[in-house]
Amino acid sequence: MAVIHDLTPAMRQFVEIKSKYPDCILFFRMGDFYEMFFDDAIRASQILEITLTSRNKGKADAIPLCGVPYHAASSYISRLIEKGFKVAICEQVEDPRLAKGVVQREVVRVITPGLVVDPECLDARQNNFLAALCRSNGTYGLAFLDISTGEFFVTDSFDEDSFLEEAAGFEFREVLIAGDLSSESRINELIENASFGRVDFIPDDYFNTANALMRIQNYFSTDHLKKLNAEKHPAWVTAAGAILRYVEETQKGHLQHIHEIQWYQSDQVLLIDEIAKQNLELFRTSQDQRKVGSLFHILDKTVTAMGGRRLQGWLSRPLVRVKPIRKRHAAVADLTGQHLLRENIRRLLSQVYDLERLAARVTMGLANGRDLVALKGSLQAISDIIITLEPFTAARLQEIRMGLDSLPEVSRLIDSAIVDDPPLTIREGGIIKEGYDEELDQLIYLTRDGRQWIARLEEKERKRTNISSLKVGFNSVFGYYIEVTKANTALVPDDYIRKQTLVNAERYINEELKEYEATVLQADEKRREREYVLFVDIRGRIASEVRRIQATASCVADLDALVSLAEVAVKYHYCCPEVAEDDVIEIREGRHPVVEHMPIPDGFVPNDILLDRDRSQLLIITGPNMAGKSTFIRQAALIVLMAQMGSFVPASSARIGVVDRIFTRIGASDSIAKGQSTFMVEMNEVARILKGATPRSLIILDEVGRGTSTYDGLSIAWAVAEHLHDAPSLSPRTMFATHYHELTELADTKKGVKNYHIAIREWGDRIIFLRKVVEGGMNRSYGIQVARLAGISSNVLDRAKEILKNLEKGERDAHGMPKIARGSRIDKNEQQLKQLNLFVDEGEAVIQEIRETDLLKMTPLDAMHLIQIWKDKLTVS
Repeated sequence: MAVIHDLTPAMRQFVEIKSKYPDCILFFRMGDFYEMFFDDAIRASQILEITLTSRNKGKADAIPLCGVPYHAASSYISRLIEKGFKVAICEQVEDPRLAKGVVQREVVRVITPGLVVDPECLDARQNNFLAALCRSNGTYGLAFLDISTGEFFVTDSFDEDSFLEEAAGFEFREVLIAGDLSSESRINELIENASFGRVDFIPDDYFNTANALMRIQNYFSTDHLKKLNAEKHPAWVTAAGAILRYVEETQKGHLQHIHEIQWYQSDQVLLIDEIAKQNLELFRTSQDQRKVGSLFHILDKTVTAMGGRRLQGWLSRPLVRVKPIRKRHAAVADLTGQHLLRENIRRLLSQVYDLERLAARVTMGLANGRDLVALKGSLQAISDIIITLEPFTAARLQEIRMGLDSLPEVSRLIDSAIVDDPPLTIREGGIIKEGYDEELDQLIYLTRDGRQWIARLEEKERKRTNISSLKVGFNSVFGYYIEVTKANTALVPDDYIRKQTLVNAERYINEELKEYEATVLQADEKRREREYVLFVDIRGRIASEVRRIQATASCVADLDALVSLAEVAVKYHYCCPEVAEDDVIEIREGRHPVVEHMPIPDGFVPNDILLDRDRSQLLIITGPNMAGKSTFIRQAALIVLMAQMGSFVPASSARIGVVDRIFTRIGASDSIAKGQSTFMVEMNEVARILKGATPRSLIILDEVGRGTSTYDGLSIAWAVAEHLHDAPSLSPRTMFATHYHELTELADTKKGVKNYHIAIREWGDRIIFLRKVVEGGMNRSYGIQVARLAGISSNVLDRAKEILKNLEKGERDAHGMPKIARGSRIDKNEQQLKQLNLFVDEGEAVIQEIRETDLLKMTPLDAMHLIQIWKDKLTVS
């Protein structure tokens, strides 16, 4: 960068302001453009793909320069924010015409990934959270704010593992972390693995608890903070205070629309970590990260942005308390039974603007005339929605109806003051209706009457001068003028003063035109200024009603989400689930809500599921590849999620014993960048499940152990299954899909284990998938048959059969018991039998073994081997 003393005054001003915002790209307002200089220009031109030029081009002191039009700046800012940059908006804060020297400029707002409010830069159906994470006296605190809606959540926890896992479940756009945590491996692991946007380690003084408490007291009432017991939760108070300080410094002031903190407690919702969200494809497909093909894409029939965000929140954090779940179900049921009224509500909702984000823009002084017209239309639609909801009887729908507020005085104010089709900007005039303000009306008359006055003057001067071609005109550079062709200059009166010479004409002004010009131009300027003042006043009066607007917006969001669930229930023939406090999950003719819409030749095959913590606590599901094991276990988890978020479910009937957490271990891919193999990823996930599971959890396991050798994998899979069944005070409801058919032998010794398999039909060396889940284990994986379907050559398959026969020998011991189940803990009955055998005749022992042997579970070779053992025993005796 050039030495500051060698720069022009404007460039010195840029350098001085830039030094205060070194981590931002500075948008420096110069006339109708935002311009960037030096390194900012080089970086921005590459990202925005705009021309990089320079001031003093071709000279030694040339300064890199690029710029964008101020009226189109939002799209360019959006692209920079998407790349994780921060943008400081530096405006001209005085009229250039009145400036003495360089125009005064100031940064009026800093836009960061977590502090976006412009609609063009936001995903309408997703929250845009800024989060702060800290630790205070051994407790972790988390606060997250969506400045575009005013939603503010806080929580804290003494348990590091559960807290960090909880934080990782959010897709924060920006995270502020106390600098003293920057060296901690667990924090850096969280940053590396979570789906966070920009992460900033900021100075520790932002996280001063005493200062944080004073700051939040400036925003929130004493009663509100007392209800939250703020003084006894220094961790979240500290995090919340850090966010508010960051917001004030970047947005240059106190924000009115942030007036409520919501305590977020993990035990109030069904926890779904980021891995489970990905495995179950709740919001994006796991393969290509597309929204189409996700559960949310199926459920989202909302017609407002607020409803879309609310529905996404419900799916991210389903409920665990039965009463509010049933309340949502009752509302959905009421809406499904009123088709015409439901359609009318959807039509009216489609006319409602994003009130949450509009309220924020109004209070931040960013709303324009079009925003206010959109607010008026939204309030008029809400007035009709209130009437349409009257016939419904569900308690939640009536609560919503009572909570809706059409704010008639705000609607009347906008209708009387703002033109129906206002301009995009608020400083160019043409935004306030005639009749709203007497002073403005007079100024409008002066400016609008100008054309008639000019026409009269032009006619008068033509007659006076006998110049028929004379005309009166105006341009922005020279103002008003009288134009006379050069052929008629001899007829020009003495009172004309030459103003401009053209090739074929001369332009003049006279005293009368000069006086009128001063009057009109002054009136036009006063009109624009008066309209701006009036608009700001109107916007401020509306901002004073922000809490009413936000409360109504929340009710609209709930209503739209409920109507969406009702639409889906009717369209896809879902049933209303029964949600209970017990531990039984019983689903009749359940379907996968996404897969059933795929083009399946014979249609989707529904299946039943029964899970509890007694006789059906651990389900071992076997079957060939492609038979549908993964679909079956996933659909169970999805049906539980849907039921607890308040949705109807794809089944003929369903009873859902409330689940507190859903864990999944489905598939894995190498994390080469992190130095982790498929197997290490898999084991990390299993370890997390075993550590975090509770008796009310639902665990979905698919092919545990396949990332290593067969024997190692089988051993681990068996041990994991045993632990989930045997661990004291645990017994979570578990579905375990596997190719290790040996695991079916767990049912021989564990009362809570049940075997199921995906039915197939064999046709010679070929198989047909029936997709039906039936009770009982499957002792074959049919891998060779599936390989045949894939087109593997017959000579390879024939050799595979020979190898398979060799491997299948010796799976059970001489007593016909599964060798894999044996261990150092020998059953007492078996030990007593061995002791008795010391004193009994060998022939009687052989007869006893014959009685206990199940020949149907043995291969012919094993049977022949066992007969030889018995023969040897009898010969010896």
